[in-house]
Amino acid sequence: MAQANMDQIIPPGASFAQIEARYGKPDLVCPLAGGGQRAIWTSQPKGHYAWAANVSADGHIDRMQALLTDQHFGKLVMGWTPEQVRCEFGPPAYIDGVGLPGYTTIVWSYRYLQDGVWNSLMYVYMGPHGDHVTGYNPGPDPAYDDRY
Repeated sequence: MAQANMDQIIPPGASFAQIEARYGKPDLVCPLAGGGQRAIWTSQPKGHYAWAANVSADGHIDRMQALLTDQHFGKLVMGWTPEQVRCEFGPPAYIDGVGLPGYTTIVWSYRYLQDGVWNSLMYVYMGPHGDHVTGYNPGPDPAYDDRY
């Protein structure tokens, strides 16, 4: 599995083949418009980190980027599809439904360290049909609450 600082130790322009040899195959690969692919390594569902790099047709990355950060979650756009969210942040720790009988909202939860410190979940609300982003907010991760 990848390390918590992949974004700091892998230089821009690195060979994708060398990254795969050291860290293994990515957990998710998405095609990019105009060619190339986006490769994502993640420690979800239990870990707090995920990284991505856009890989060009010649097999080199643009840069390694940490995904599960407050700053990066700011890229979320209302109306994004599940595929857009998955290809930006990787697969969530889990998917669940919340709400009242007759109205349930699908929620994708990403485990991360809020402000780089707090064990948290970023809740991404995907509407009642689970087909687009309707909102998002962070909250404490109940897995780290010793009251339960």
